[in-house]
Amino acid sequence: MKRYKAIFLDWDDTIGDWTNAEHLALRDIYTTYHLNHLYASFDDYLAAYKPYNLELWGKYGRGEITKSYLHFERFYRPLMIQDEPELCGLRKDELAHRIGDEFLRLTNTYFRLMPDADRVVRYLASKYPLTIVSNGFKEVQYYKFEHSGLSDYLTHTLVSDEIGINKPQPEIFRIALERNGVKADEAIMIGDSYSSDIAGAKAAGIDQIWLHEGETSETATFIVPRLTDIMNIL
Repeated sequence: MKRYKAIFLDWDDTIGDWTNAEHLALRDIYTTYHLNHLYASFDDYLAAYKPYNLELWGKYGRGEITKSYLHFERFYRPLMIQDEPELCGLRKDELAHRIGDEFLRLTNTYFRLMPDADRVVRYLASKYPLTIVSNGFKEVQYYKFEHSGLSDYLTHTLVSDEIGINKPQPEIFRIALERNGVKADEAIMIGDSYSSDIAGAKAAGIDQIWLHEGETSETATFIVPRLTDIMNIL
């Protein structure tokens, strides 16, 4: 088995359960801001929000849009399904800003770790220096790092919002290599997103462990369905 000198970790949906926190936050927003006036059900609102949010994150990862544009636009466009200029007594642009602020607060409120993340991180940290490489917003990510109970196990944290480079751009992985003083063939990246984590690490010449269940035509150095499977590799 190849010996590595540094481990790079994605955070959202790898270590922290972002999907659940996002879902609960959006559910609260749908109720609090009476979005049933625009969408007959919460699922209808999700169907409008989630694909567009994913599209915006792709553009953000490629450096095509700014953080502020992403954060505003993902909540503004779903409000424009009808022509009325106001909702909840606010102009829709004002409401989008308010929803965005509330969304960040709520996702922190609903933050929790992925199953077995605590055990796996502690195991890996006993053997390797760990570096978080995340595309999240710094005011959200650092809250989660600090409240995870795992911050003492993290040697470095790289948040794209802070350094100005997003995954999958290989430069963010090269910075992680420099921070650890290792070469590309001495590190491995662990993440759930093929487009951000795995493709980005590949472009930087770094091995990968892809957390993925089910059939796929994509390839990675290792593909495992569960976080605990990593303990059999490293």
